[in-house]
Order: sequence, then structure tokens, then C-alpha cells
Amino acid sequence: MLAQHSVSRCGECGAVLPIATASLEQCPNCRAPLHACRQCTHFDTLRRFECAQPIPERLADKNARNDCGWFSLRVTVERDASPDSTRPGDIRRGFDNLFKK
Repeated sequence: MLAQHSVSRCGECGAVLPIATASLEQCPNCRAPLHACRQCTHFDTLRRFECAQPIPERLADKNARNDCGWFSLRVTVERDASPDSTRPGDIRRGFDNLFKK
């Protein structure tokens, strides 16, 4: 089974954000605002006003900082990308074993 972990990433540069991101105003890497629609859990381009919550009006710039009360920083689950411990010889041997009689 592959290991997984929860992570928040900046919508602009893709940098992994620290755990205590709630206190941050902007990405430590590119300085993009974090309290913006694009960073929110509820951001959904298929929904009315591009938000899953009942907001009264559409916010034009989804990358700009806003004071929306529904805001919740988006957290995703990613697989660990650590290198596999399998050696190339083991892979080749496994492939050859597929065709043995």
C-alpha cells in the first residue's frame, strides 16, 4: 500500500504550504494571497458563482485576497513520492518470470 499524506499547496506556484497556514496571509514562496477563492475548498468552476457555498455575488478575480466567511483552505491527499526500494535487477527478473513455462 502506498503511503499518503494531507497537504496544502499554493495555487500559483504549487509550493507545499506549512501546517500552520491559517495564520499566513500569503505564500512564503511566491507571495500569492492565500485567502482567495482559488485556494478555497469550496472553489468549484461548475457551480454558480464558482463556489459551492451560497455566496450573494460572484467575485471576479479568483486569485485576489478576499474576506469571504466561507473560506476554508483546500487540503488534498497525495501519495508519497519517495523512491521505490526495488532494484532494476528485481524488476527485470520479475518480467522474465512472466514468460517462463
